[in-house]
Amino acid sequence: MAFDRRTFLGTSAATGAAVALAGATSSPAAAAEPVAGGASAAGARTYAFTVMGTTDLHGNVFNWDYFTDKEFDDKAHNDVGLAKISTLVNQVRAEKGRRNTLLIDAGDTIQGTQLSYYYAKVDPITARRGPVHPMAQAMNAIGYDAAALGNHEFNYGIPVLRKFEEQCDFPLLGANALDAKTLRPAFAPYSMHRLRTPCGRDVKVAVLGLTNPGIAIWDKANVQGKMTFPGLEEQAAKYVPRLRSLGADVVIVSAHSGSSGTSSYGDQLPYVENAAGLVAEQVPGIDAILVGHAHTEIPEYRVRNKATGKDVVLSEPLKWGQRLTLFDFELTWAKGCWSVSKVAARVLNSNTAVEDPKIVGLLSDEHRKVVAYVNQVIGTSTQAMSSADGPVKDVAIIDLINHVQAETVKGALAGTEWGALPVLSQASCFSRTAAIPAGQVTIKDAAGLYPFENTLEARLLTGAQVKDYLEYSAKYYVRTAPGEVVDPAKLTNAEGTPDYNYDAVYGLTYDIDVSEPVGSRISGLSFQGKPVDPAAQFVLAVNNYRASGGGNFPHVPQSKQLWANSDEIRNTIIQWVKAKGTVDPAQFASVDWRLTRAGAPVF
Repeated sequence: MAFDRRTFLGTSAATGAAVALAGATSSPAAAAEPVAGGASAAGARTYAFTVMGTTDLHGNVFNWDYFTDKEFDDKAHNDVGLAKISTLVNQVRAEKGRRNTLLIDAGDTIQGTQLSYYYAKVDPITARRGPVHPMAQAMNAIGYDAAALGNHEFNYGIPVLRKFEEQCDFPLLGANALDAKTLRPAFAPYSMHRLRTPCGRDVKVAVLGLTNPGIAIWDKANVQGKMTFPGLEEQAAKYVPRLRSLGADVVIVSAHSGSSGTSSYGDQLPYVENAAGLVAEQVPGIDAILVGHAHTEIPEYRVRNKATGKDVVLSEPLKWGQRLTLFDFELTWAKGCWSVSKVAARVLNSNTAVEDPKIVGLLSDEHRKVVAYVNQVIGTSTQAMSSADGPVKDVAIIDLINHVQAETVKGALAGTEWGALPVLSQASCFSRTAAIPAGQVTIKDAAGLYPFENTLEARLLTGAQVKDYLEYSAKYYVRTAPGEVVDPAKLTNAEGTPDYNYDAVYGLTYDIDVSEPVGSRISGLSFQGKPVDPAAQFVLAVNNYRASGGGNFPHVPQSKQLWANSDEIRNTIIQWVKAKGTVDPAQFASVDWRLTRAGAPVF
């Protein structure tokens, strides 16, 4: 049955100590299933079980890329999707015994593909007699036991998230997602699971869910005044002792938070974005942490807890269902209680598995609907455009995003006191494989330019602030001396800066000297052929992620908001192409920025 949040919030701690949470208890296996553990040669009674974990599934059920309308593939030949994860899960359950396993997730589940978008916006699950979300259907069928909330769960608003929660047969956990008025949990903080053993009493496994404080910034429009998100360490320190007092033999944290200890939003919040490692180090009583959010692969990472001196095992499986983490636990029964004697982690690669026919059959109709949707023709293009060189060159396809954004903001501000100000626009190369073909343009072509559900805002900046913004963006490039051989593949992503945190600004001309140190790279900054006046006012068309502090770019989060739109930029691009009918780069594309060294172009 579905987890009932109201029932949970109304249950006292005393009652919670006696009973496992509704919908979160592992179902007993058939008697014929294999049982892990037993008496060792030395007479000690032991029990072994495995917790499987996924994270950052981002709406991927099938090994399919809806933005290219073909099977997913990358340079490493990874595969994606819950259909393949299901096969791996079945294999592990067959090996370990169904009742000796749990399956959890660390968040970012319902946003990321056109499949998930379709059932949030086109045929929404919130409609009267609406459909069941494909991710809920798949995860229910696979048999998830619990899932932490990710920040992208809030992208479509709280009503969509609540409907998704209602459709899941497992709890969505968020100990640090609080009701803004009462400061009580807005979601279940944890779930408790009983595993039957061949000796001693049942093993009680607690799963504590933690989400990302950055939600308060990134989805401010959806959560402000409704929910608040304190730090992970603070809430873990509150709940872990409680879980131990409730009889938990094992405590696992499912944290939608990376392990690096860094934040992309600077000092805008007093909480760390990527805090999983800090939780392991600072909060005693945790055995393992399933890490999410960072989209990196960490098979096993051990952090020494300062208070106990014991290792906490962390693991982060690669995004989109490319990997499945396995936490293998060994417990020993002594003096009337279970204690953890060993924990190890590893990952399985989903490209070794076929798609589970059960999941494929379950969602084949939904898949076909979305394929038909993304293949709708919305216009034509006079020439092909590609984002392949977007990280190092001013390319037409990024100019298209910026042109649409600038034109939209100009139209929105027309007739206002800000209507006469020049409009600039920022955009990133979100995908190096995005392309607009010559000839017919479909929804998938336009949507592929903008895979995120960002919305558009207009912010007021000065010329000096725009230059600061560009200097900060230019830290994306690796410093390369004049005369040094330039390898485009090694020129970008300095200090781990992702492509989506490098912005090109449209409406100005400027050079980026990659031979200079960070902070001194922008030269020749001009508007309409004249040097930019530091005191001049500009309107910046900017996505809500950047406007709310994502990437920690300077000035924009504190700047005056002149206008904001609730529609996704992706939809704005699609509607613009439909309205124009023909996309002609000659009408909007130009080379306005370039990489240089000592005044000489790099390319």
